[in-house]
Amino acid sequence: MYGFRTFCTGTDEDLLAKKCVPCNSKDLRPMTEESASKLIPKVDGWSMVNEGGTLKLKRSWKTKSFTKGLELFQLVANIAEAEGHHPDLHLVGWNNVTLEIWTHAIGGLTENDFILAAKINELDLHHLLRKKVTA
Repeated sequence: MYGFRTFCTGTDEDLLAKKCVPCNSKDLRPMTEESASKLIPKVDGWSMVNEGGTLKLKRSWKTKSFTKGLELFQLVANIAEAEGHHPDLHLVGWNNVTLEIWTHAIGGLTENDFILAAKINELDLHHLLRKKVTA
């Protein structure tokens, strides 16, 4: 697609070294499943899902309690605010936490989504989670 981008940044740095950048939706298009598949190995524990034609990153955890789930949300919120990129947060059945990340403005995945997932992966969540972690 001439004139359109699927990445918000132009460098090939490690995802953790990058910062989410504002994406101008006029010249940005969602990644193809093929492009996103090349980045998914860099965000361990996350899966790529296709919901109604929209690619998203998704990860779930079981927390020790309802309040531990809310603590997990706060840790994620701190990163999301610092990056200016916000996931959808779900807390269901008192301790089932799921995060979904995609770039809402363009209706699909961009590099920002993988940057945010990589930074969330760096959080120490062990004190919040039940012993058996689900991916």
